[in-house]
Amino acid sequence: MLSSLRRSYAELLTSGAQLLLLFVGFHIGGRLGWLVCLGAMACISLLAWYSSLHRLRTISGTPTSTVASAAQGYVELQGRGCAYGETPLISKLSSLPCLWYRYRIEEKNSEDKWHTIDSGETTDPFLLDDGSGVCIVDPTGAEIQTQHKDSWVDAGYRYTEWKLIGNDYIYSIGHFKTAGGSTFDRTLNDEVKQVLAEWKLDMPKLRERFDLNNDGTFDEQEWMLARKAAQREAEKRLNAARAEPDLNFLVSPRDGRLFLLSNLDQDQLARRYLLWTWAHVIILLGSLGGFAWLWNKHE
Repeated sequence: MLSSLRRSYAELLTSGAQLLLLFVGFHIGGRLGWLVCLGAMACISLLAWYSSLHRLRTISGTPTSTVASAAQGYVELQGRGCAYGETPLISKLSSLPCLWYRYRIEEKNSEDKWHTIDSGETTDPFLLDDGSGVCIVDPTGAEIQTQHKDSWVDAGYRYTEWKLIGNDYIYSIGHFKTAGGSTFDRTLNDEVKQVLAEWKLDMPKLRERFDLNNDGTFDEQEWMLARKAAQREAEKRLNAARAEPDLNFLVSPRDGRLFLLSNLDQDQLARRYLLWTWAHVIILLGSLGGFAWLWNKHE
């Protein structure tokens, strides 16, 4: 639930919750109704102000790294988005190739209001190429802001689709990790133990190979032969593993820090969060002022 809220954070900020509460206040009327609505507006604005400020500071305070030199951990990357694999991702509603999409289908009810009947978003990985290297981006759990939004109405249904598309310049901030030969940390002794454990699962075959006198047990010499054979196998596995190419990944941080993907550049994002921060401050102060005035009105 919390992950879903984080992913749709931008939509929540611009969804007009405070404006809706104003309409509710006008509809309910009365001192108590207004106190409840203004109090709720103040709480929402306070939380939204804090979240906007936190995102602004994170974006402004995290230095941009390159894929080739990025440290393992929390990083900021910028580069061109590319499809991962030979088959491109096709969006559900517009049937266009893309890197990621979110969709919503709404139906108009008897009261002439829209209600959602289907929605979802993809978690397929895509690539980010900054010229120094390539990183595989897993958008699962990411807060995604995009300029590509399409909405249309057809036969009583409203369709809305958000996309990141190929060759978009992607701003990203999240947890960077590398997997491959350079990060393989198993020792030869660990690998020998693993090989022997696997061989012991098939004892008849193990006896056939190393029980030279066929007495059903392993003496010291026979066991040494088995260990030497296991060591040779372990060395082959280690060499193969260490020869594997490194792969870089950008994923959701486990500690809950901001995981953001956007085709807006860093300055645009910072300005947007700065405007939201000040907007929520103004709404917060206005709500508190109205609340205080009504509270003291009949004192």
